[in-house]
Amino acid sequence: MGAFDFADLQFERGYRRIAAYGRSKLANLLFTYELQRRLGGSGAGTIAVAAHPGTSRTELTRHQSGPMKVMTWVVEHVVGHDARMGALPTLRAAVDPAARGGDYFGPGGLWEMRGHPRRVQSNPLSHDAGLQHRLWVESERLTGVTFPV
Repeated sequence: MGAFDFADLQFERGYRRIAAYGRSKLANLLFTYELQRRLGGSGAGTIAVAAHPGTSRTELTRHQSGPMKVMTWVVEHVVGHDARMGALPTLRAAVDPAARGGDYFGPGGLWEMRGHPRRVQSNPLSHDAGLQHRLWVESERLTGVTFPV
């Protein structure tokens, strides 16, 4: 999920937490795929992979209130899984000897919300090479750090 507004990349003209969360998740994927392209083009032996935990019962939603808090609790407890299971896709991405650059791991169960990790597909927008490159360039500009690959 998520969309990009490069004119207000950091929500300086009005913060919306759900939109910011979605943008941050999309940015993680865009950045990972651009990093993989750069690593592969340089001949580096390192790969870049991504992972998502599904719907995990963590402290992420502790400040919600009202109907949203109730809905989140139901989703986390009925469809989701505990934080230990949510950590498994990241663990698999880090140690799976069969992982390839650009792989994306997530829960293999219902709507990728729960279950043991497997390779999954990311949002089609995350595969937009133009967006990947533009985010990379903007990240370098904002941080003042140029990646040497």
